Amino acid sequence: MILSSRKNIVKIQLIFFAVVILLFCTLVLALPRISIPISLAYILSLALTPIVNYLMRFHLSKTKATLIVFVVLSVLIGLPLFKVIPVLSMQTRDIQYNLPQIEQYVITQYEVVTAFIKAKTGHELADGYVFQTLSQLETWASEFVVKVPNYLATLLEWIFLVPFFTFFLIRDSDSFKKTLLSFTPNTIFERFYYVIHVFNRQLGDYFFAKFVEAVIVGGIITIGLLIMGINNAVILGFAAGITNIVPYVGPILGVIPAIILTMLEYGLTSPTMGAVLILYAVANAVDAFFVFPFLVSKIVNLHPMIVAISVIVGSHYAGITGMVISIPVVAAIKLIITEIYNEIYTERSK
Repeated sequence: MILSSRKNIVKIQLIFFAVVILLFCTLVLALPRISIPISLAYILSLALTPIVNYLMRFHLSKTKATLIVFVVLSVLIGLPLFKVIPVLSMQTRDIQYNLPQIEQYVITQYEVVTAFIKAKTGHELADGYVFQTLSQLETWASEFVVKVPNYLATLLEWIFLVPFFTFFLIRDSDSFKKTLLSFTPNTIFERFYYVIHVFNRQLGDYFFAKFVEAVIVGGIITIGLLIMGINNAVILGFAAGITNIVPYVGPILGVIPAIILTMLEYGLTSPTMGAVLILYAVANAVDAFFVFPFLVSKIVNLHPMIVAISVIVGSHYAGITGMVISIPVVAAIKLIITEIYNEIYTERSK
């Protein structure tokens, strides 16, 4: 009788725990305006917590150690931004100024190709497709300009909320952990604690590795373009680094602006165009053969086929954001399934 009542209590605890987890996941999906900055803050807190713990060895309170980290980080990020942002702003204006020239260049090249095909085959290509595409691009550009204030408002909101949430996630991490573990039934306490610990370590290491990867790729491309004397080198390198965070398609997205601007200034068949393409190929080869295998793949420990499938599924459901977070999410799912499998078969073998 006592054994039966204990089993019922355990079942109720497990059901309650599952309901709490499902409710939390539902709130995360239903409130992206809050969940996205909290998620970013959580990732940032994982990266900064080891530094805070190190400072606490010098008999500093957690609050003081966290404040010191934030002040140092603000200086390290703020000073370069004050120098880089004016350059990025100027180069962005240059690109906007060149947009009509890009459009005219595309039309001119299309007319050359059309004349060549007509001379060789006697067939004339319809003009509708190219002008329809250019019109669509202009529409997208106009819509983007209209939405820029909303994007800036969201960015400013995140600039305030992410550090705010990060500070309290670091300072009060112990109390948050105790609250979470208090809902965890004793039967799965050890496994759950282990899963959370490993997941936090993998997630922090993964995004730190992606950050290093982006800095290396963006740095190689920026330095290479500056040596070649390419205009807008800083913004092109910055774009290449940011887009490289997106698995597989990131390098393609990063090279497109460079191809367009180099084609406009030097021509499609110029030696400079070849040099730019070689530079991007070398940067991505360094990433693929050295940076990614040693930094990223060892952290998530996933088969390349699983990585590819997870990226495709992530892009289908959440676009570029889904592609970025798909790999750590699948790594977390793999970790949970492995622990459940081990728990079941460990119990059976006893």
